[in-house]
Amino acid sequence: MQYDPIKRSLGKVFNRNPFLRILFYRLLDILLLRSWYIRRELRQWKKIAPKNANILDAGSGFGQYVWRMSQMGKDFQITGVDVKQEQIEDCNLFFKKKKLHNRITFKQADLTKFSEPKTYHLILSVDVMEHIAEDEKVMSKLNQSLKSGGMLIISTPSDQGGSDTHHHHQENQGEVTGFIDEHVRDGYNATEIKEKLKRAGFTSVKVEYSYGKPGNIAWKLSMKYPIIMLNKSKLFFILLPFYYLLTFPVAYVLNHLDVRQVHQSGTGLIVKAIK
Repeated sequence: MQYDPIKRSLGKVFNRNPFLRILFYRLLDILLLRSWYIRRELRQWKKIAPKNANILDAGSGFGQYVWRMSQMGKDFQITGVDVKQEQIEDCNLFFKKKKLHNRITFKQADLTKFSEPKTYHLILSVDVMEHIAEDEKVMSKLNQSLKSGGMLIISTPSDQGGSDTHHHHQENQGEVTGFIDEHVRDGYNATEIKEKLKRAGFTSVKVEYSYGKPGNIAWKLSMKYPIIMLNKSKLFFILLPFYYLLTFPVAYVLNHLDVRQVHQSGTGLIVKAIK
């Protein structure tokens, strides 16, 4: 499934002016369950954050979470890094238009090589690790970049179907495919990612499941089914508002339920690691 091209197409529509871009961020906040979890973790972290916290978004993409964090603290210094140069240029332009470029900057970087020792109070990594084969190398680099006592927050698919690869097989080639082809692994085992982070130098690691039964249904309604239809025909863009008019109330309630429950299993993981 080609997920990135659909994201790029939507991005082009909403990036025409800053108002539409902020609207896009808000729509993502509502629709994406992982955003609900990240906002929850950021609210908790803010209670202990220094006023002039230095923050890194490792894999910043469209800049959705950088925007969120920029609104949380007027003195926060935020750096977004991404491997895609076009994303970096796009984000720098947007934040310059919003007159935030004095404390927010984006730069192109390979996370397997990126290290700014003892610089950040918080590092955020949302749906990034599953795309990187040398994940332990990245974890070690992020540990080096944190100040003592700093926190790393990771959102990533679990190995319980998080990349939706469990029933898509190419019989002739013996390869596994799924909803998101860009992933290099099916997802993380909770114990596995905890052990990797410990080896990377983190002293305390807490792992919890996200996307339990309510969240999994909400994800299918709000993300999976629309993207499947958009891959079949771009004409579905016209029908998309009507589709969400019907499904959004259900997905919204399910997201609320999921983020408030403690899950014994789930297709996502939320990880908090302390240096």
